[in-house]
Amino acid sequence: MKNFTEIKGGWKEIKGKLKQKFAMLTDDDLLLVEGKQDDLLGRLQVKLGRTKEEIRMIISEL
Repeated sequence: MKNFTEIKGGWKEIKGKLKQKFAMLTDDDLLLVEGKQDDLLGRLQVKLGRTKEEIRMIISEL
């Protein structure tokens, strides 16, 4: 998986791709707050019904 710095640099693009792939995601679901990466993964885990590792894989593949 990309490290958080790489993800943070392209977050707007990643966020758009996630919203295209999973239409039920909202901007609030994808809110990226520095130091709160686990919160983001937790929100996505609940919303998508996937494990954190699966979420990490999805993000790294975008």
